[in-house]
Amino acid sequence: MRSGMLGRMEDVTPQEGLRRVQQGALLVDVREQNEFDEVHAEGAQLIPLSEFEARYAELPKDRELVMICRSGARSARAGEFLKAQGYGQVVNLAGGTMAWVQDGLPSVQGQN
Repeated sequence: MRSGMLGRMEDVTPQEGLRRVQQGALLVDVREQNEFDEVHAEGAQLIPLSEFEARYAELPKDRELVMICRSGARSARAGEFLKAQGYGQVVNLAGGTMAWVQDGLPSVQGQN
């Protein structure tokens, strides 16, 4: 049952997020470039929160979006913003990149 409460993001576990990405969802990382370069989930597209309002229109409206940051707080804010802009399929990855890496899911480290 869906609540009509505005601004409540659905949280998914890292495993569920990966499953959705494998089914065609886009993983969107909203951390800053230096954080992304240190480590990020494989296949994530970077749009830093600091640039998000200017760049969110790059994201497709016809695909599910799985939002990810370091721990889940910034990505929830970005996801709520997207929902307010009319994006229908947006979920937040609970625990963020830290949880993704901790769970041993595919990630890329130390890109320069």
